[in-house]
Amino acid sequence: MSLALKVLDKRLVDLIEPDYSVERIAGGHVFTEGPVWHARKRHLTFSDVRESTLYRWTEANGESVFRTPSNHANGNTYDREGRLVTCTGRTVTRTEVDGAMEVIAEHFGAARLNKPNDVICAPNGDIIFTDPPFGMRDENGEPLEREYPFSGVFRISTTDGSLTPIIDSIAWPNGLAMSDDGRTLYVNDSFERVIYAFPTGEDGSAGDRRLFASLASDAGRVLPDGMKLDSLGNLYVAANNPDGVWVFGPDGSLLGMIGLPSEQSTHSTTEGGPSNLAWGDDDWRTMFVTAGGSVYRLRMRVPGQAVRID
Repeated sequence: MSLALKVLDKRLVDLIEPDYSVERIAGGHVFTEGPVWHARKRHLTFSDVRESTLYRWTEANGESVFRTPSNHANGNTYDREGRLVTCTGRTVTRTEVDGAMEVIAEHFGAARLNKPNDVICAPNGDIIFTDPPFGMRDENGEPLEREYPFSGVFRISTTDGSLTPIIDSIAWPNGLAMSDDGRTLYVNDSFERVIYAFPTGEDGSAGDRRLFASLASDAGRVLPDGMKLDSLGNLYVAANNPDGVWVFGPDGSLLGMIGLPSEQSTHSTTEGGPSNLAWGDDDWRTMFVTAGGSVYRLRMRVPGQAVRID
């Protein structure tokens, strides 16, 4: 199906064909999230948070169940050894190549984590994840109070597995991305509808934030969620908005929006828009987008940022 491309800056047409098309590759779910592509095995893993199921998709066989129940798994990535890292429940887990799963983050000191949401692997192999208080409920569905006094962005050291908070200044941290050189970390605040950029040091610390971009809009609900960079430094944001995927240049200017099919979801914040995205295929020029109960793909003119597996 062909959809509308909203061009606010002519640089957008260098990234995607104006008459691009979108293909639905998976559907019938409740709230899809956390897509990630495995370059060697050529499959896409994605979550259905509400179904508490992880799925795998391949070109040859379509989608199949990878893990159920998944403890309401959300964001996914791969570490440098090709192991799946997942934000699941109030933990971050790692799945070994043989399928064994272990918890690699659960507590900050004596306090349990809030609700790990999105996760990436830094160039040096460290794992970085956001820990907002979204959806913290007990087994009876009652709201839970957070056990430490802020919403963190954490780094798990690849050398010793230690957990360190690197950002404590964002009220609702959600999606994140990091430049290829590891020197800039992008984190969005869903409810403030802004994206911050943080300089990062060799020790993994994050410096003072600067406002990178704002998604304030009069065009209905906007909730910035998952984010990914392309090979040119443009930032693509799944904004839970009918306009689709918002694209920002390296300078933070809004280039425009890539329209997607309208989706209705039982997850009230995602009606009409995408929740997350990932790059894939051998040339990294395919964008996979989760939206409502579906997963879509579309081809781009430029490669996205690769998920490295050594």
